[in-house]
Amino acid sequence: MIEKFNSIFYLILFSIHFLGLGFYAYQMIIDNKRYREKFQIDETAATIMRMTGAIFLGSFLMAIYVMFVRPNGVEGTWAFFNLVFVQNLCVLIVNTYSIKIDKTGMRNDSNEAVIAPLVFTIISAVLCYGLADKIYMY
Repeated sequence: MIEKFNSIFYLILFSIHFLGLGFYAYQMIIDNKRYREKFQIDETAATIMRMTGAIFLGSFLMAIYVMFVRPNGVEGTWAFFNLVFVQNLCVLIVNTYSIKIDKTGMRNDSNEAVIAPLVFTIISAVLCYGLADKIYMY
């Protein structure tokens, strides 16, 4: 499996990134009430939060497929990796705007909603760069 990811470093980064997305998917879909309480979010946001969690879940499930099922591993999966990077970047930009500039409806001054997507964006960028020789193969 390590050879599919060029090195143990990229395998670990891949695992950390997608376990993180899986964790957020779980919190937003299954553990929604506790997640809303943590950030003081009204219950009327539960459905849209679950929808967002479903997007994270889709990426997590695709990562499991790439890692364990797909015979060629990450080879030729540029669209997946690039989509994940762009999604992470968009979440970072939108959350930064929402929390640091707009502040509409802010009840909790936690920076988690900026720090987590920043970390995910950096990790996904490193994965795109470090796995470029494999993900851009045809």
